[in-house]
Amino acid sequence: MTVVKVEAELNGQKLSIETGYLAKQADGAVLVRFGDTVVLTTVVTSDPRPGIDFFPLTVDYREKTSAAGKFPGGFIKREGRPTTKETLTARMIDRPIRPLFPLGYMDEVLIQSMVLSADGQNDPDILAMVGASAALAISKIPFEGPIGAVRVGRVDGQLMLMPTQADMDASDMDLLLTGTEDHINMIEVGAREQSEKSVLEAIAFGQTFIRQMVALQRDLMSKVGKPKECILRSAPAELVKIVAGYSDRLRQARQIPGKQDRNDAVKVIKKEIVEKLTAADPATGKPTHDAAMVANAFSQVEEKVVRDLILSGVRPDGRDHTTIRPISGQVSVLPRTHGSAVFCRGETQALVTTTLGTGDDEQIVDGLGEEYSKKFMLHYNFPPFATGEVKRIMGPGRREIGHGALAERSLEPVLPSPDQFPYVIRVVSDILESNGSSSMASVCGGTLALLDAGVPLIRPVAGISIGLVSEGSREVLLTDILGEEDHFGDMDFKVSGTSQGITGIQLDLKIHGLRMDQVAATLEQARVARLQILEKMQAVIPTHRAEISPFAPRLLTIHINPEKIGKVIGPGGKTIKKIVETTGAKIDIEDDGTVFISALGMAAAERAREEVERLTEDVKVGKIYNGKVTSIKEFGAFIEVIPGVDGLCHISELSDKYVKNALDEVKMGQEVRVKVIAIDDQGRIKLSRKQAMRDENPQPAAAPVVATNAAPAAPAPVAASTPSA
Repeated sequence: MTVVKVEAELNGQKLSIETGYLAKQADGAVLVRFGDTVVLTTVVTSDPRPGIDFFPLTVDYREKTSAAGKFPGGFIKREGRPTTKETLTARMIDRPIRPLFPLGYMDEVLIQSMVLSADGQNDPDILAMVGASAALAISKIPFEGPIGAVRVGRVDGQLMLMPTQADMDASDMDLLLTGTEDHINMIEVGAREQSEKSVLEAIAFGQTFIRQMVALQRDLMSKVGKPKECILRSAPAELVKIVAGYSDRLRQARQIPGKQDRNDAVKVIKKEIVEKLTAADPATGKPTHDAAMVANAFSQVEEKVVRDLILSGVRPDGRDHTTIRPISGQVSVLPRTHGSAVFCRGETQALVTTTLGTGDDEQIVDGLGEEYSKKFMLHYNFPPFATGEVKRIMGPGRREIGHGALAERSLEPVLPSPDQFPYVIRVVSDILESNGSSSMASVCGGTLALLDAGVPLIRPVAGISIGLVSEGSREVLLTDILGEEDHFGDMDFKVSGTSQGITGIQLDLKIHGLRMDQVAATLEQARVARLQILEKMQAVIPTHRAEISPFAPRLLTIHINPEKIGKVIGPGGKTIKKIVETTGAKIDIEDDGTVFISALGMAAAERAREEVERLTEDVKVGKIYNGKVTSIKEFGAFIEVIPGVDGLCHISELSDKYVKNALDEVKMGQEVRVKVIAIDDQGRIKLSRKQAMRDENPQPAAAPVVATNAAPAAPAPVAASTPSA
């Protein structure tokens, strides 16, 4: 097979798509390169499984650590199950291409992308998405693409196409966009409170380059594309017509209030239809119609009924197109968590908890790039009882990981800086009931739980999902969609943000794409709804708690001179271990001199901070220290106020009363409180124990007393040269 390559320039670098050299036994295989990042994507198809009634598309994306010249982390030096990044990228490949297969196509399709080379600056996720589209486009699979994919950043107010990792570190927006020549069919956004106008500008900017990438793939198709092969498996028109005779009953059932009651009524009708149409023919003894085809016909009729109702102004639960379902919330619902909340919107309910931790709790992320740690995590769980179902209970699936990532991305921009709030934060959203947009309920519940935990958010965040039903020239946008409106509708457009702007977007479509005017209208409808939800949330908890939970660790942050880090650690860690043992606190020190001190009680944390400061600070006049007696002379005692630094407490400063011998007041090794009263020009430190006692234990003024037996006059101090401290 001849090697064919097409190229285009994006942001000053070449994007190339090559086929005919690697993986030649796949139905389609392309090598996509941008910079020194290279991704191989293959597609293979096979006959459908017997009795299947859905399109079995499987997408797998893997990042080989060898691509970055690294070994896999951990004990086993071989790649294992997909990482979170790999799972999220596989979802991003799947979502824009799934709607672009013809209805009734049920052949098995497997898409595999593997990163072969990674330069650390150009993220391979975009290349994998382009590769999936290109491999499908040149194969025999009936893919109705191709699509283009781009990433858009914004640095210093300027939009940037295909930004590098260095660019993204300074960007206030991360927009991932896919689409055809004329339509947008997937949007992923993480942003720092960007206005709807700014997001629309970024989408329009990216769409220009999407067209360029689609044209590049069409050029490749013209050179090596294979004829499309397609067998559609759908119920025959006469069977659909028979089932359509039940439309009136379905229309009535689909307007029953309450999700479960509505579904139960529909199940009764479906069971009746299936039993009647699959009954044995008296003449042949065989079923009149195939059960799978009857179910397929029923789905087609049910979808048409629901969509017609919505387009005529009747939603399943009776709302108009823009009304949000009833919202309620409650915080501090669990006694021992650091923060907790229940958020309800209609028949969707999320129980969300917040846990505060220390540096030891950070999540270490090891991938193709440099290893880094995360201080904020949001995990989403969706147990089967949330929809009244019985399913096998396993670990988090792609949906759970994806929804959690969306909620995490939506809340992260409003978190306080580590300097202001140095805790590691974990939010867990458990969906207890679900009927539409549980990920957005997790955003709202997450905000409430964070505020309940005392996290000083910049602003609260709320989220809402907008749906779409379109038929010819008729179309309607639906605020706060139900599960069945998502299932039978054309769009699930999730938007989250604050009163000031957008922080997260995720768009999923069942149609080929959206026009820009539809995107703009959706963002505006979501903005209006978001402000209404924020108002309801503010009534539950208007701001963060003044104090964190008594069950949360106390965490203090101080900054020391980096040159004195060794002094805190001590030889072999002896000094820091002693502080930890005596105070019960945990101490973590960064290379820049930032010290994190954590303990279950504030007293322990304060004591540890005092010890660290004592080790690292310069001695200050007027400050009281907890010193240790290191030497006793006839004229006074030498006391170590900070490690390695002594001062002299003259015998006249040891006590308010007359002291004849310093040994009468202090002993070797004794800890005493002393105040620095002077530091001379030679750096010699003068201390006073009696002034420290006066300052810390002030005595009330007493009436003058006439002495009857005067104490003997104190002897004149012995003149002595004070040795240098």
